[in-house]
Formats: sequence, structure tokens, C-alpha cells
Amino acid sequence: MTLDQLEKGRICHVTGFISGCDDLVVKLREIGFAESDEVELMHRGPLGAQPLCFRLNRTLIALRSDEARAIEVDASA
Repeated sequence: MTLDQLEKGRICHVTGFISGCDDLVVKLREIGFAESDEVELMHRGPLGAQPLCFRLNRTLIALRSDEARAIEVDASA
């Protein structure tokens, strides 16, 4: 599953990044995303459900859906 598919309030862990998005992956890693980080979808914006607001560890981060789509997560917990 990718981060853009996460339900509001659901906690998951980053498992990796989609290949072929190298520039975007570098940007996401600079923001702070890394494997095994805990992520929770806090809010979806009012217009087209964008931006998405995530809690990454203890920080709030806003992403567009296409950016969130590049992050693979495990929400089975």
C-alpha cells in the first residue's frame, strides 16, 4: 500500500519507496521519511483531498497525493 491510500487516523510504518522516482525519493528523505518511521494521516485538504497532512514521528508534514504515492507503507499493525 502507498501512503496516499492511508485512512485518516491510521498509523503505519514506512517500508520503502517506489522505484523510478529518484529525485522525489531524495526530497522525501531530506524531509525526514525513512524506512520503519511511524506515519499517521491526520487530515485531508478540502479541495480534491489535497494537501495531505501526516504526522511523521513527532512532526507534521504536508504532501501532495503524488508525493505520498511514492512512499510504500505497512498498515497491518
